[in-house]
Amino acid sequence: MPALVASAPGRVNLIGEHTDYNSGLCLPLALPQRTSVTLTPREDLVLSLSSAQEDDAWEGSVDEHPSGWPAYVAGVVAMLRADGHAVPGFTARIDSQVPLGAGLSSSAALECAIAVGVAGLLDLDLDEPARRRLADACIRAENDYVGAPTGGMDQTVAMLGRAGFALLLDFADGGVTRVALPLDDAELALLVIDTRVSHSLTDGSYGDRRTECAKAADLLGVDSLRDTDLESVEQMDDPVLRRRARHVVTENQRVLDAVAALDAGDWSSLSATLVASHVSMRDDFEISCRELDLAVETARDAGALGARMTGGGFGGSAVALVPRAALAATQEAVTAAFADAALTPPAFLVATPGDAARIDSVS
Repeated sequence: MPALVASAPGRVNLIGEHTDYNSGLCLPLALPQRTSVTLTPREDLVLSLSSAQEDDAWEGSVDEHPSGWPAYVAGVVAMLRADGHAVPGFTARIDSQVPLGAGLSSSAALECAIAVGVAGLLDLDLDEPARRRLADACIRAENDYVGAPTGGMDQTVAMLGRAGFALLLDFADGGVTRVALPLDDAELALLVIDTRVSHSLTDGSYGDRRTECAKAADLLGVDSLRDTDLESVEQMDDPVLRRRARHVVTENQRVLDAVAALDAGDWSSLSATLVASHVSMRDDFEISCRELDLAVETARDAGALGARMTGGGFGGSAVALVPRAALAATQEAVTAAFADAALTPPAFLVATPGDAARIDSVS
């Protein structure tokens, strides 16, 4: 079997946070920043893994269960083998442009790059049904093998994204609808502000929110919060569960509002929807933090039309819809605000919708 290079994108979620595991709606886009893996097959069942972003390498059999970053690779291999694929041992050299711990789905980018690379080694199809199956294996790797209780948004957009489009994902029926994102035509940009507050999805806080949503659905007598309405939620006695459920129900509606605004080219309405989403995540879902709030507020004061935190929360990144003419001023203002607050300087990238996971070369 030949060696090959495969890659997969990070993602930024325009809107629809903590809705995927509630059978809800979200609107992510794949980033142009990618994680690349060079896979060289071996004749034994050994995985030999190294990363340009990590000090430690790892080597072990496909049956071993490593911890840390190698678990994301070994987990995908384990799930594909469980699905009946004769995954060989391989040497993997990893390099990533996706910032780690920034809420931009560096873990899913690694998982999906490995999955597509293994598919290439095995000469598997990479049509949409096959990509969905690979995404499912990556989701199970993160949930069941690594132990991060995330939804499936990250892996789905990494496998199905397309340049120029966000994806409207419906986790009730598996629907995927491409939504044009004509930012250049409107002379706008999506500015991602990495607060440099690293977050971990395995430290309990994310899982707490998922548990609270499940409890709220149970009290409401529905299978998921997708199946209830705001009137029912407001009648809940438990104030914490009421807030959690209210975020999910209103966030699903905000996703629909955002899609309608994009279809109409109504950037003002989209901006207001982004702002409302951040307020809901800050107050009802309680997953923002000082740095995220500062980034959002400062970006808006500096000229951003709208801004919100993005990703799982408790750190990570914010995303702001900014006129291109105000990009530099917005970055300068946020950097200055962080300096005034004695915080670590933030990092920035401009998000443009990128392509899905792919095989880049075979040698």
